[in-house]
Amino acid sequence: MKYVLAGASGFLGTALTRDLVADGHQVTRLVRRPPTEPDEIRWDPARGDLDPASLDEPDVLVNLAGANIGRPWTPTYRAVLRESRVSTTSTLANAAAQLDRRPAVITQSGIGGYGLDCGDRVLTEESELGDGFLADVVRMWEGALEPARAAGCRVAAVRTGVVLDRKAPAFQLISLPFRVGLGGRLGSGDQYFPIVSLTDWLRAIRFVADHETLSGPVNVVLPHPATNREFTEALATALHRPALVPVPAFVLKAVLGEFAWELIGSNRAIPTRLQSEGFTFHHPTAQSALTSALNR
Repeated sequence: MKYVLAGASGFLGTALTRDLVADGHQVTRLVRRPPTEPDEIRWDPARGDLDPASLDEPDVLVNLAGANIGRPWTPTYRAVLRESRVSTTSTLANAAAQLDRRPAVITQSGIGGYGLDCGDRVLTEESELGDGFLADVVRMWEGALEPARAAGCRVAAVRTGVVLDRKAPAFQLISLPFRVGLGGRLGSGDQYFPIVSLTDWLRAIRFVADHETLSGPVNVVLPHPATNREFTEALATALHRPALVPVPAFVLKAVLGEFAWELIGSNRAIPTRLQSEGFTFHHPTAQSALTSALNR
């Protein structure tokens, strides 16, 4: 298959490109600078600039682009977070709508769209999006797929939790306190913490690309949701370190602002659509996902 990938230089984009090429697929990377390799095409998503003819009839367009969410959400940076996701998705969707042979269009999205703190309520793809900044971003992000959908493309929004891998920036940040013996639960520890192994994330993206029956939102998270307490205890065990230094919620809020809710909020999401189509997880639990992350 021929894939066109936005956000190819990021951690997930690099891993997906490597995985696809290793299996013989063709990957074209969208770049914002003058191309230096034959597999690169220049685009300017801020201006909505992408020549459909340059894509050369792809089978799948994948958008993984977006500014780093793990920073304080100042008013200025909120605009960056929103526009970096919406403009890239919109540009890809508009280009897809102009192609004679309609490709599938897949965009990364976020479990945080269900709301910052959903308690122990089970969240499936049928659950309504919640309130707050991230939920509004997800609405706009996924809504930007509409031109492709209206033109007859199959579109999917992959709602993902934290992807676990030893080289993943988010996982490195989470695991650092444990590596120096200062790890512990965050807040109460009772909140559900949506995660998935990199191996299963890669498999899920390709599963969505391959299955014509999958469209709309698709949760990519563990089928057995873990609480933060369960995750931190499993991480401490995997690293052979203690988990004795809990971080109170008020400390996280003081340091991280509203972003703290990404860590102390609760999202008990499950991957209903993936499993209903026959997808099986290689790492269905926090323990197995962490083992995979540390052994890759």
